[in-house]
Amino acid sequence: MAAYVVLFRESEVRDPEEMAKYREKGSDPTKYGLKPLAVYGAQTPLEGTPPDGVVVLEFPDVASAKAWYFSPEYQDAAQHRLKAADYRGVIVEGF
Repeated sequence: MAAYVVLFRESEVRDPEEMAKYREKGSDPTKYGLKPLAVYGAQTPLEGTPPDGVVVLEFPDVASAKAWYFSPEYQDAAQHRLKAADYRGVIVEGF
């Protein structure tokens, strides 16, 4: 069953250098079956305060999404993203 990682950037990027480090350290998406569906695209707010940005990533299943997110290489990169801006994230199962 497909699973989706949804990341909400809750603030503007406050440290562009840290964000650049995050982008440099990206992991191999094919290793975990990662498929980007939306990456900071234009938003149409419907309810509540919209986030500064949204990322939606598809994975074959929850196990693959967790393997990617908790992998040492992604955690090494993610520390820079989290220094650059405030984020919330979830893994959601598809149908």
